[in-house]
Amino acid sequence: MKKRIREHRIGPIFMLLLFLSSCSTVGKYAQPDTRLPDAYRGVGAPDSAKATASSAGSIPYRSFFADSSLVKLIDAAIERNYDMQAALKNIEYASLALKQAKLGNLPGLNLQATGSTATTSDYGSSPLPPGKESVEEYTASLMLSWEADIWGKIRNTKKAALSEYLRTVEAKKAVQTRLVADVAQSYYNLLLLDAQRRITRRNLALADTTLSMMRLQYDAGLVTSLAVEQQEAVRLGIHSGIASLEQGIAVQENVLSALCGRLPERIARSGNVPKLPDEECCSAGLPALLLSNRPDVKAAEMALMKAHAETGVASAQLYPSFSISAEAGSNALKASNWFTFPGSLFSFVQGAVLQPIFQQGKLRTAYKQAKVARDREEILFRQKVLDAVQEVSSALAALQKLAVREKAVKKQAGILRTSVDNAELLFKSGMADYLEVITAQANAYDAELSLADIRRQRLVARTELYRALGGGWK
Repeated sequence: MKKRIREHRIGPIFMLLLFLSSCSTVGKYAQPDTRLPDAYRGVGAPDSAKATASSAGSIPYRSFFADSSLVKLIDAAIERNYDMQAALKNIEYASLALKQAKLGNLPGLNLQATGSTATTSDYGSSPLPPGKESVEEYTASLMLSWEADIWGKIRNTKKAALSEYLRTVEAKKAVQTRLVADVAQSYYNLLLLDAQRRITRRNLALADTTLSMMRLQYDAGLVTSLAVEQQEAVRLGIHSGIASLEQGIAVQENVLSALCGRLPERIARSGNVPKLPDEECCSAGLPALLLSNRPDVKAAEMALMKAHAETGVASAQLYPSFSISAEAGSNALKASNWFTFPGSLFSFVQGAVLQPIFQQGKLRTAYKQAKVARDREEILFRQKVLDAVQEVSSALAALQKLAVREKAVKKQAGILRTSVDNAELLFKSGMADYLEVITAQANAYDAELSLADIRRQRLVARTELYRALGGGWK
């Protein structure tokens, strides 16, 4: 009968605790209003359905980059780059923390076995019975404890752990998008240096031919030694430029090797800087896609969600905690009676309410700090969104204007190449002096180098737009 009365009293209390465990001291997380524009600057408002399907950021990098040598380098970098390996370890660490947090609602269960022997003074407050030298006690018990999650402390702890895990996943993707862009840009820099070396070698061969021609004319008395000396100086300057370019090639190969997690070595690559079509431009899609496709923006939001959940944990610390504990086992004063059932059995059930009093000032300060941290993460999230929109807009502007520049410089280079041929013919016929020949060659050389560099800049801008849109992690 007593057992039934005890169950009748504990049952409603337990159900009440379960009901109260649905309470929470903070509201549900809501994504801040980022006030994203309908379209990027300089781009007309696109159709939503088409923009969602055609955003370049959703294209896998193996499809976005057509150069097979570049794709192999990116694959190697993703597999072996140390920043990527560290990011994977961060995910592994956060995953273990999440598993640990998921166990927060489970009751604590401990198994205990103790044996003790005690002796007391004959003149103390508890003297031993006559003939007894010591008192023995043996206990084996199973202890169970459970804390009701009344104010959402455990739930918010799990939410914070989940947000941190998801943040590390997105952070790894962000590292990969940056790594893909860095490898591509370094590769294009290497192709540019190769192209500049080829152009410089052609110019050196042209300078040698011109020098030979001037020496013949000097021997014939048609030009002075000044013309020969000037051309010889030009030739030496070009030769020095080749050595400088070869130094840059070696350094760029070392950079690419390090990105791929390898010791410095020669980098295999295609022969020329790829030429983009005159009107080639990646689809940027809608700015709203940045919230779902760009990893660093998503990582910033996950950090905000974690801070929001931690605010709930700090708030719950201000309120009383409710716990139930129970213990059952076997207890005896003699080892021979330790497991003599049912006489050695005992049980204990207790409910407790713990309300911090003298720590209220410390806990309130911790709660205020958590709120400040949450507000700070929201500011950082808004800044990350703003940076993302700015990067996409800048990359779009660069692509558009570089295409215009390439057209102009391409025509300029063609005209200057023709002027070099004309200057040499006029020089041979005595209708132009050596300075006109040297000037024409220098102008043509500079235009060729500028054209190669602008083509590289277009490729880099295209890669940067791809990264800014969140491309590279697929």
